[in-house]
Amino acid sequence: MNILSLVQTAMELGLICSLTVLALFLSYSMLNVCDLSTDGCFTLGAAVGAMVAIAGHPYLAILAAMAAGVLSGFITALLQTKMGIDSLLAGIIVNTGLYSINIAVMGGSSLLNMNKTETVFTKARALLQDTFLAEQYKLLVAATAVIAVVVFLALFLRTRLGLAIRATGDNPDMVRSSSINPTFTTIVGLCVANAFTGLSGCLLAQSQKSVSIDIGTGMVTIALASLLMGQVLLGKGSILKRAIGMVVGAFAFRLVYTIALRLDMPAFMLKLVSSVIVVLAIATPYFKKQLPMLRRRMAARKEARLHAED
Repeated sequence: MNILSLVQTAMELGLICSLTVLALFLSYSMLNVCDLSTDGCFTLGAAVGAMVAIAGHPYLAILAAMAAGVLSGFITALLQTKMGIDSLLAGIIVNTGLYSINIAVMGGSSLLNMNKTETVFTKARALLQDTFLAEQYKLLVAATAVIAVVVFLALFLRTRLGLAIRATGDNPDMVRSSSINPTFTTIVGLCVANAFTGLSGCLLAQSQKSVSIDIGTGMVTIALASLLMGQVLLGKGSILKRAIGMVVGAFAFRLVYTIALRLDMPAFMLKLVSSVIVVLAIATPYFKKQLPMLRRRMAARKEARLHAED
């Protein structure tokens, strides 16, 4: 595989998975809730989307997957806000329960084959046939979805409700004293975020033309790594800039992942690659802050050494 093909593959997967990164950006960065139900919700979106597409409705599959994500987010938020369950534990509980639900959605099977199923990608390929974009149909579909979500987030988080969600993540006590219901904002935030996760799973399933029960395994780690990489690459700024950073981070992560695969790295080592990327992404800002102090210490030691020699 040449360099251009490798980059295109990384871009296709990176764009699809960036939807989950944007979901984590909303729940983790904006709402300050670490939602560990991401893996199960991603698989739920893939399973629901696949079943609806197999029934002959590829476009409806997207809406159905997002609706399933909304339901998953609603239950997770309900456990946190109405039942007093810690957010981490609530995510684990929902993620565990979704395993059984996903098997049920897939008709009791752990694998769905969509080779003969019409998807949004096959429709895009037919539409772009005999054009210079015929080979980039997957990239165009994924890019369209990402652009729509990024624009939605940039506009939504500037609305009154969006600002309330951001304020809830910053200081829930202040929000409560301002007559804003943090329970409502948390529920809305997690519902929207999980809708993006469901969409991401649906698009990946339709792109790969198959769904396995473990398609979402490790997705929360991948999304977190991509989110942190995006923060390192583009830093802080406007919502639009930060959202674009999430997409860039997802592409960078997938590029590293794809290169590792092309170097014949064993599949079982990819989880270690993800962990290393997360560590580097988290540690880089810390080392940047420590760098001036280290330079001053080295300069002081050098000066002391020179004085000792004199």
